[in-house]
Amino acid sequence: MPTEILMPALSPTMEEGTLAKWLVKEGDTVSSGDIIAEIETDKATMEFEAVDEGTIGKILIEEGTSGVPVNTPIAVLLEEGESADDIDSAAPAPAAKGSQPASGDQAKPAEQAAPASDGKSSGPLPEAKAGDGSRIFASPLARRIAADKGLDLSSIKGSGPHGRIVKADVEDAKPGAKPSTAAATEPAKAAAAAPAAPASPSAETIKKIYADRETVEVTLDGMRRTIAARLGEAKQTIPHFYLRRSAKLDALMTFRATLNKQLEARGIKLSVNDFIIKASALALQEVPEANAVWAGDRILQLKPSDVAVAVAIEGGLFTPVLKDAQQKTLSTLSAEMKDLAARAKTRKLAPHEYQGGSFAISNLGMFGIENFDAVINPPHGAILAVGAGIPTPVVEDGEVVIRNVMSMTLSVDHRVIDGALGAQLLERIVAHLENPMGMLA
Repeated sequence: MPTEILMPALSPTMEEGTLAKWLVKEGDTVSSGDIIAEIETDKATMEFEAVDEGTIGKILIEEGTSGVPVNTPIAVLLEEGESADDIDSAAPAPAAKGSQPASGDQAKPAEQAAPASDGKSSGPLPEAKAGDGSRIFASPLARRIAADKGLDLSSIKGSGPHGRIVKADVEDAKPGAKPSTAAATEPAKAAAAAPAAPASPSAETIKKIYADRETVEVTLDGMRRTIAARLGEAKQTIPHFYLRRSAKLDALMTFRATLNKQLEARGIKLSVNDFIIKASALALQEVPEANAVWAGDRILQLKPSDVAVAVAIEGGLFTPVLKDAQQKTLSTLSAEMKDLAARAKTRKLAPHEYQGGSFAISNLGMFGIENFDAVINPPHGAILAVGAGIPTPVVEDGEVVIRNVMSMTLSVDHRVIDGALGAQLLERIVAHLENPMGMLA
């Protein structure tokens, strides 16, 4: 029977997306792995692959439609021997933000549709749920096969994109006992017992306050909503504390100028930020207990130094991750950072390029900001806020001299890193910045 193609979850945090462009049309034949659409998530525009083979029988969501929830049917796939006549025309097209409401019979609720002649529902199978109530991602065909065989999808590991369960995963699987959900329900009970946070004033309440003032209302896009939700949650739930230190950059600036002159023929120009990335990566290796993330009920310590760097783009920001940064040369880090930043500005980063890491850097020094406190991006254990290098009088050997001094603030998650440990990490970062030649050893 016809299979629904669902709006995919292209990242762990994705709840809805924009169907930017269809790359197929009704009547086209597709195979598993074929690119059929471009989907805009809260972070990037990504290609969507078909997970089953068949013919596109009907497109349910027009390209350009925004706010399409994950798991909403966006098209119908026909198997061999099926035709468009097999599609249940009584089922309404799914509604999404930005789409026009259906008229006539299509506007009626699904429960008013006439049942199929064989007495069986031709609509989609109920969405599979894990024992803790979370969504299980599976292709419609895989769900139907699992239902026919009496399989519990929560016990099957998916091999499709982002762990999605596909046809091959369920064909050879055997029915087994459902996993216990007792343990999973305990956190839910605890969460239910927690007091609710005070409600923020509604949009209408805020608008009334400014009713006599000229305003422009800006609709939030997916990225802005995600930033608001994640960083609002971070400030409410992460016990931040802050450590501040300054680094003298004179030796680094001289060393950087020498290196850039030598690298000019290769088209490489190192930035101060490249040195900060390298210094942070080495410091995380020297203070391994601080190279960690908060994982709900435990701490995960990372072996490699995966350093995220905040990149401002129009309407928001990305934090692409430089993986294994401790092993890479300054020129490699510089080239990789430039590539990630350029693709971030066009929203062409893949999820694996901006997810992960244990530590982040946010540098506003190029805007003349002398110092600031950054918000930790969960689940990171810390973020380093970097200010501008300022000519500052300092005392050396009893004499006042002018040095180029850069202020830094380390925001730390106290659940992961204690004060003394955070101080050790920041001390090692400063040591590398003030003795930059050692970063080449």
